[in-house]
Amino acid sequence: MSSTPPPPPAQPRNPLHGKTLEAILTELVAHYGWDGLAQRVALRCFSSQPSIGSSLKVLRKTPWAREKVEGLYRFMLRDLRRGGPPDAQG
Repeated sequence: MSSTPPPPPAQPRNPLHGKTLEAILTELVAHYGWDGLAQRVALRCFSSQPSIGSSLKVLRKTPWAREKVEGLYRFMLRDLRRGGPPDAQG
């Protein structure tokens, strides 16, 4: 008799739930551009020949950088909900 594990709890208030890192990064680049992203998160992969692929490699290996990017994504979503300007500093 095998029992299946219960499904993970729903996270309706978590804006990161169900989002891939690639989707988050793509939305941030579309919103801020690479220059704006580099100003908000000081990573060379955002300022020197930036690409989604190279940035994903860095973010997957660097937990603090990933946390900053996820935090910026949350800020961007909150700012968009409030109707703030797209270039608001964070």
